[in-house]
Amino acid sequence: MSHDSDHRRRSIRLPEYDYTRSGAYFVTICTYRQACLFGDVIDSIVQLSAWGEIASQCWRDIPDHFDHVELDEWVVMPNHVHGILLFHPIVGAQHAAPLQKPNVTPGSLGAVIRSFKSAVTKRANEMQGTPGTPLWQRNYYEHVIRNDHTLNAIRQYIADNPARWTLDRYHPNPTGRDPRAIDLWRLLRQ
Repeated sequence: MSHDSDHRRRSIRLPEYDYTRSGAYFVTICTYRQACLFGDVIDSIVQLSAWGEIASQCWRDIPDHFDHVELDEWVVMPNHVHGILLFHPIVGAQHAAPLQKPNVTPGSLGAVIRSFKSAVTKRANEMQGTPGTPLWQRNYYEHVIRNDHTLNAIRQYIADNPARWTLDRYHPNPTGRDPRAIDLWRLLRQ
């Protein structure tokens, strides 16, 4: 067996945390190799490509598939999506998310993100006639939001993201460091 096929990725999730719990979650999902597939930012406004429109629509559709999830602040950027998802108590059965694997708890943050990524990939590849082409990095970044101060800071970070695109850590050729982004990451470590 080759090293690649036997390799196990280390989880970046909080051990023993129940990701179906009510609460607010900040997620960042990046495109494969951080390719700018979803559009461009012109004069601080995101101009979505056809793929970006698909990502935007699939994000808006999340509550249609997961009754316990509400969208908060979010943005589709050229090569990533930032969003806050509010989880409420699960009542009754949830819609099945496509392409579930046994190690993902139904209704969990992982199930929601997997469903979103799968839907965007399927629609984008159908549109381009490129079945099986990867669209996303394998993982995603998440942060459990624990207080209103952090929630409001992340909301502002997301809202300001298009205006700071040339300084963004995900920009393919950033022009400098954005001190506000550094403050956000420092805030998230608290």
